Amino acid sequence: MPKMKSHKGASKRFKKTASGKIKRGHSHLRHILTSKAKKRKRKLGTSTLVSHADQLRISRMIPYQ
Repeated sequence: MPKMKSHKGASKRFKKTASGKIKRGHSHLRHILTSKAKKRKRKLGTSTLVSHADQLRISRMIPYQ
């Protein structure tokens, strides 16, 4: 059986942790930052985990990460 191809867009956006969970970044931090509070921008800079409902779908897109 040939190797599966990974979804290139997903592989740039998601990373797997050592325990197998999937990490993602936040959106809304690229432009129009003057109207957003410092606290909000600080929280958007940190990464978070993908929800349990989406985890299986994304893990299929990044099989070898």
